[in-house]
Amino acid sequence: MPFLRNHHQTNILVVIRWFLMAILLMGLLGTGVELLLLEHTEGLWQLLPLLLIAVSMIVLCWGLLYPGRRSIRMLQGTMILFVLSGLVGFILHYQGNTEFELEMYPSLKGMELFWEAISGATPTLAPGTMIQLGLLGLVYTHRHPQLASSKESPSNDKGKS
Repeated sequence: MPFLRNHHQTNILVVIRWFLMAILLMGLLGTGVELLLLEHTEGLWQLLPLLLIAVSMIVLCWGLLYPGRRSIRMLQGTMILFVLSGLVGFILHYQGNTEFELEMYPSLKGMELFWEAISGATPTLAPGTMIQLGLLGLVYTHRHPQLASSKESPSNDKGKS
């Protein structure tokens, strides 16, 4: 009965993949709403997470309506941008807090400056949410069934993604 065992595992993977997508959608919506409520909209660097969230929502809807290799690859690319934006956000938040702390207390340095900057007014670790969502999206797309159909010719893939 190995066929039944594999069939059961496939069903479990489908359920897990749906749960991962649901968690990703909830995280995207929650993070987007929170950033809007915090008025995280001053300039390109602050708008970038909101733009990435909007793009990923569009790509997820595209993938649900027209599942295919292209939509999965586009989602993977978007999720990589999430991780990168989280890293950039971490650096920007930390630099902003460091500058602020040094204006207030010019004699700060070393670990004392680090701790003040990391726990400053701008939440330094908040961009980690973007990293987390990006990694969650990458786990969702890992070995996705749509990617297994790599033997499809480009002409057969036109209307399917």
